[in-house]
Amino acid sequence: MTAEFTGWHVLAEFGGVDAGLCDDLERLETALRKSLVAAGVTICDVVSKKFEPQGVTILALLAESHASIHTYPESGDIFVDVFTCGSIGSGATKAVELLQQELSPGSVNIEVIQRGHTARRIHEPVGEGLTRVWNTTETIVDTNTPFQHMVIARTEQGISLFSDDDRQSTEFSQLTYHEAMLVPGYALAEKLDKVLIIGSGEGVASQMSVAAGASLVDHVDIDQLEVELCAEHLPYGYTRADLAEAVAQTGPIKMHYADGWDFLAEAEAAGVRYDMICIDLPDERVEDAQHNRLYEDDFLNRCKALLAEGGVLAAQAGCQTMWRNETLKRSWTRFHNLFETVVPYVSDEHEWTFIFGTPKAIADPVAKMTGTLPTLPYKAQTIDEQALVRGAIEPHALRVGVTV
Repeated sequence: MTAEFTGWHVLAEFGGVDAGLCDDLERLETALRKSLVAAGVTICDVVSKKFEPQGVTILALLAESHASIHTYPESGDIFVDVFTCGSIGSGATKAVELLQQELSPGSVNIEVIQRGHTARRIHEPVGEGLTRVWNTTETIVDTNTPFQHMVIARTEQGISLFSDDDRQSTEFSQLTYHEAMLVPGYALAEKLDKVLIIGSGEGVASQMSVAAGASLVDHVDIDQLEVELCAEHLPYGYTRADLAEAVAQTGPIKMHYADGWDFLAEAEAAGVRYDMICIDLPDERVEDAQHNRLYEDDFLNRCKALLAEGGVLAAQAGCQTMWRNETLKRSWTRFHNLFETVVPYVSDEHEWTFIFGTPKAIADPVAKMTGTLPTLPYKAQTIDEQALVRGAIEPHALRVGVTV
């Protein structure tokens, strides 16, 4: 029988411990042994060291792994580290709780980390000093493409895609995300025959645009490996057969593995015009980043030049939450400087806001969108007329303090 590769690692800091106790090797070893035995783990050996002028380290070798304490009598502090694996995994937590009772610290800080095959965590940055922790139960893909670190993993939201630790899409919420990114634009555009998708490697945006009536969808993505792995492993978007057809360019979706900037230059030279262009890339960074150039004025101007009469540019524009809205403010200003009509859509999924711009002046764009929505060939599941009205109310931070 093969043991399961799993375990629990408990890291603790005990503060306010009696200074004499912190320097008493015998009492500390007795307390550690007593706690471990009562927690149900097996002690194989114990080694210890008394330091001069003060301080103690004790290390217990366990059948289930290890436990240790290291003391600072001068400040009354103790570091505690217990790791137990296999079926006794929770014994680590119990041992630390029992040791706390033995040593009576004035303060306790405990962090419990599950380890092993089913315990990977992805730390997604959401703001300065803030991260969102994703617990994964299975890692399906973990690789470095030529452009990013890519992970496809099973989470509580189903199979999920991460790029450089940023969640890109999940099985649970991807429809809400993609509809928020596209449907308001479909409803704002004068017509929808030719669509350009830049990024959006899963393929959902391309397929949705065909369902919305487009006869041509040019899909541009620089990261061929990511697109191929998404088609192979994600339960949404392209299948491998779908992608092969798109690469062969035998259907309405035509896949182009290219830099978005270069593709736009070639399309402009060829005189191609699109009824809708959608930019769906990893988030613009507050700090300098290579892909930021695909959010800035020069790139947006190049997109604008490729729009047909009444065409719409759609972009994932950032986050409206107060701790992360700097790039949204940038996008809001850029779009208002470039387009006669600008409409936001604040999504129900995660914290994203999308922005839609058209060179055409529309007196009441929301009325136009709510009127067009019921006539679209694509029937949205997560957006209705009321959602368009609600989503078009820009966050307060965009109404005050942002130059447009």
